[in-house]
Amino acid sequence: MKTTILATSVEFIEQPFLTPLQISSGLITKATEARVKVTVRAGNREGTGRGSIYLSDLWAWPGPTPDRTTKDKALRGLCETIAASLFALCGGEAAHPLELGLRLHHALSAPDMPLLASAVCASPFDAAIHDAVGQAHTLSAFRFYESDALIPSADRWFPQGGAVRAIRKILRPPVHTLNAWWLVSAKDDLESAVRPAVAKNGIHCFKIKVLARDNSEDAARTAEVYQAARSWGLSPTLSIDSNEGNPNAPAVLDYLEQLESRDAAAYAALAYLEQPTARDITANPQDWRAVTARKPVLLDEGLTSLELLPLAREQHWSGLALKTCKGHSFALVAAAWARQHNWLLSLQDLTNPGYSAIHAFLFGAHLATLNGVELNSPQYTPAANQPWLPALAGLFEPRGGAHHLHQSETPGLGSSLVTIGSARL
Repeated sequence: MKTTILATSVEFIEQPFLTPLQISSGLITKATEARVKVTVRAGNREGTGRGSIYLSDLWAWPGPTPDRTTKDKALRGLCETIAASLFALCGGEAAHPLELGLRLHHALSAPDMPLLASAVCASPFDAAIHDAVGQAHTLSAFRFYESDALIPSADRWFPQGGAVRAIRKILRPPVHTLNAWWLVSAKDDLESAVRPAVAKNGIHCFKIKVLARDNSEDAARTAEVYQAARSWGLSPTLSIDSNEGNPNAPAVLDYLEQLESRDAAAYAALAYLEQPTARDITANPQDWRAVTARKPVLLDEGLTSLELLPLAREQHWSGLALKTCKGHSFALVAAAWARQHNWLLSLQDLTNPGYSAIHAFLFGAHLATLNGVELNSPQYTPAANQPWLPALAGLFEPRGGAHHLHQSETPGLGSSLVTIGSARL
């Protein structure tokens, strides 16, 4: 599986949001999609792969400075830099696709932006490398782990047999159906913004965005969503995401206690919480034992390097909220390490459109998680998915509360699932 990068390109498409997405760091009304194409030589064959991601500055690069226009320009600029020097950033030599992706992840440390933002920029290139190798050999990218291989960037994390073997242990034969989730923003009117999705798509899993400014308000909102879903005839599953809005672990515990006191059934329906506190777990350490005795708490924005995994374990996080926008290779290795230490996993979203939504679904299809997969581009940027319709309606227009994709052994990461005329997108 020795792979050499031959050519790379990137283009940008601005995608408007159908409705604004409110998170604790601000309001998202549009996003820049970075679409990547990479050509490789894998063995004696060549292949071209695709990848994409939204350059979500409010998530990956929060804070008032620089302004959002400047951040978007910098994120595009880093993508262009990666495209111009991908071969060198991946080590300047042939290697296993996993090794190439990890080298890329480790090579990016832009001094003027957070590491998470750099990882987002790198992620479509990592995906495209894996897709290209799979296209070249007509092979799913999740079958690259059937034979052992040396992965110098990751093998030290798996002293009992190396990274490839550890990944092989956590992968499963792909499933074709995964639960669909509906994101409930803090200001959404439940009757007009949420109930139609229940009626049309059969949604019964709800990720609730809370602002973490008042635990009483957040507990009331959680109970309100639960009670509304029950009134619609559902037995809902809930998750909570404050996007780091809570000040500390005791505040999260207080929220849970208030929720249980207010509505025990809503509390019981809560499956897990995502990254409630500040993402820098070194500068802002928390002891999660009192909280995780009640509900799982999953690390999301706080995981930007493999070196942080032992620290997260010391702080008693329950597991990882995986995101493919941090890099396909990084996510696979982090997942394997988590499973090795009996951690829980979920698979979350960055409003993945098109290629990246297909990629995320396939990731969840091959790796068991708490939630299946969260995909909210059908909710927020459905126009970005139009080129894949009606061929992939089962994925992009969920029915019966689930996404469906019956081609989950597709070559690569699935970017060739649909053609327009005689040319792929």
